[in-house]
Amino acid sequence: MSMILGLDTLSDASIDRVLETPALIWRVVEPDDPDVLAEALRGPGKRGFFARLFGKKPPEPAPELELTEGEMVGTDLDKAWHGIHFLLTASAWEGDPPLNFLVSGGTEVGDVDVGYGPARVFRSSEVAEIHKALGEVQEDDLRARFQPEAMMKEDIYPRIWDRDPEDDDPLGYLLEYFAILKKFVGHAAGKGLGLVVTMQ
Repeated sequence: MSMILGLDTLSDASIDRVLETPALIWRVVEPDDPDVLAEALRGPGKRGFFARLFGKKPPEPAPELELTEGEMVGTDLDKAWHGIHFLLTASAWEGDPPLNFLVSGGTEVGDVDVGYGPARVFRSSEVAEIHKALGEVQEDDLRARFQPEAMMKEDIYPRIWDRDPEDDDPLGYLLEYFAILKKFVGHAAGKGLGLVVTMQ
């Protein structure tokens, strides 16, 4: 099963609402499926019909996200996220902030599992720091850090790094998605927005 890292923009005000009511993260992760949000808000073991049947009050409706321009714009890094993290930090799961943001840091959104664990949110001030740090990383830096043998040894997902570049270009794949990442974070920082990071 694939592990795809997603990124979405969200304002600090919306991040506050999501952290207050973690089920609202489904409004970001599955914006076209209101049922998944309704189910999450009911909680485990609570169903509308039986709640009414036994005289229990239905749950209070959750506050809606009042979105502003630029929020909930999304992209994904396909399966390149772990390789990009390695090139940025020279580690499998660690590294110094803010460049380790793809796999750690930020604030977890409750215990709502959106695929592979909870979403993580970064406020606009944190995104500004990430943007600045990414701006100092050039393509030549990443090329120099690309170490197929070390990446295979460290089990960097999805373990394609030692493929023959003539047949498959794993470095080119990482550079393509790094450019997408850099542009997306730059957009978020330019709009003064935060980020939501999910793994699905």
